[in-house]
Amino acid sequence: MAKKSLLWQLYPLYLLVTVLALVTVGWYASNAIRTFYIEATCEKLQLNAALAGEQLHKTLDKPSAHIEELAKEIAHYSGNRITVMGADGKVLADSSEDPAKMENHADRPEVQAAISGQIGRSTRYSSTLGKELLYVAVPIMDANNVVAVVRVAAPLASLAPTINQTYSRIATIGIIVAVITAILSLLIVHRITRPLARMEKAAKRFTDGELDVKVPTAGANELRSLAHTLNTMADRLKEKIDAVTAQRNELEAVLSGMVEGVLVIDADEKIVSINDAAAVMLNIGVRKSRGQAIEAVIWNTELQKMIADVLAGRVLLEQEIIINADDKRYIQAHGAVLQREAGTGAVIVLNDITRLKQLEDLRRQFVANVSHELKTPITSIKGFVETLLEGAVNEPNDAKRFLEIIAKQANRLSAIIDDLLSLSRIEQESENDQIVLTRGSINEVLNNVLTACQPRAALKEMNITLHCDADTFANINAQLLEQAVINLVDNAIKYSDPGKNIAITAKKTDDHVVISVSDRGYGIAGEHLERIFERFYVADKARSRKLGGTGLGLAIVKHIAAAHGGKVSVESTVGKGSTFTISLPTK
Repeated sequence: MAKKSLLWQLYPLYLLVTVLALVTVGWYASNAIRTFYIEATCEKLQLNAALAGEQLHKTLDKPSAHIEELAKEIAHYSGNRITVMGADGKVLADSSEDPAKMENHADRPEVQAAISGQIGRSTRYSSTLGKELLYVAVPIMDANNVVAVVRVAAPLASLAPTINQTYSRIATIGIIVAVITAILSLLIVHRITRPLARMEKAAKRFTDGELDVKVPTAGANELRSLAHTLNTMADRLKEKIDAVTAQRNELEAVLSGMVEGVLVIDADEKIVSINDAAAVMLNIGVRKSRGQAIEAVIWNTELQKMIADVLAGRVLLEQEIIINADDKRYIQAHGAVLQREAGTGAVIVLNDITRLKQLEDLRRQFVANVSHELKTPITSIKGFVETLLEGAVNEPNDAKRFLEIIAKQANRLSAIIDDLLSLSRIEQESENDQIVLTRGSINEVLNNVLTACQPRAALKEMNITLHCDADTFANINAQLLEQAVINLVDNAIKYSDPGKNIAITAKKTDDHVVISVSDRGYGIAGEHLERIFERFYVADKARSRKLGGTGLGLAIVKHIAAAHGGKVSVESTVGKGSTFTISLPTK
């Protein structure tokens, strides 16, 4: 059922009160006027009776015919019925009827009052005339004795036109007053409800968040006070909302900027809040996950169990969780109980330690690889030294061969240590931003590489060609870039048959310089290409050791390229050769 507006609640009440007041006043006025007319008529009848009594008093000792004639004459001039009665109530004369046929009137109230010496009044139905009459009886006194009674009667019907006309005027004035009052009441109620309607509209806009709206402060003092209160409330509410919004934005900014993932769970195990980092770690959507049960969005039983344990009252929990078994993503989760107004909840902080795990694995692999690479030459040196100490030193031919092997292994051990030190230095300087890059000529660097590598290539009857424009420049560290390209050319010489040519090219694009080293060597199988730049990773270990490789050359190239803000890549086909490419930014 639709609710009525305040206007149509107040206005009918105003109208009803007005109509009731007018009806009451009209009823009272009508009765008062009727009473007034009756009283006025009574006064007139009383006066007529008194005058008639004075005239009739002189004729009481005369014959009844004379009295009746005088009564009719007085009635003719006064317009009223005149009745003359003796002190005993017997009718002596009447202006309308034959006295002989009329009964004794001693029992009439007005007659009784007149016989007792008072003026009597009465209103009743006259059976003689067949209509309602107003009677006034006056005693005729003689020496303080009532000798006769004169009664004057007038029909009430004669008052009806005058009273009805008065009623009609009262009704007309009442209707006019009612209409005017109804209009004025509507205006008054509208004047009251209009500011309230404006306040209602303003309050609705407040609920929609439009707190800058101001309620007009017009009307009565109470309405102005109410409007002022609403405006003050809106201002204070806006201040509080702005403060809460600022705090929320700051919190969201902090949570969004955090590397750690944050999950807030309520007592029903539903997600209250989640930041971007947690969404990325758990591979779920931020907006879709809010308000959802954790079982519906987080499909990890370990994390679900941990959240349940925290909500069960375990104050602080820490656990390492594997989110995705295929990708081996490791998450360090910290859980704590959170006291909220809506009840107890839980806050879970997630740290992605996958990189740490990978680095730890790389460290273990690196230690294992270093140990293995160092152990081979050390074992060989130790074995041949022991052989020499046991007497082989006295055999010149064997001693010389053993010493040559020892020297070769010592050189290999020295090369491994040198490469390790070089790789460690490059990493450290790159992390500390100690590698200085300056605008330099790529052509000059590559010519230095050509000069350094040409003698070793000549030993295998190889020819190295260089294609680079003289105006090719980039931000480089000339010494490190030269070392990287030398490593690539040296590998091309080692892993190519004699007589195979090597090409060094440098091309400039819009924002990069691309340096390529191509050979026609043995090539690298596809399964090795993704790991070829890892430390100590070699595609052909037997050939690498035979050729004196350390397994660190390409790792050094990769780190030098990264130190320049670039990258290194390889394309290779087994039996056809390989092309290693270093891409460097020009700016």
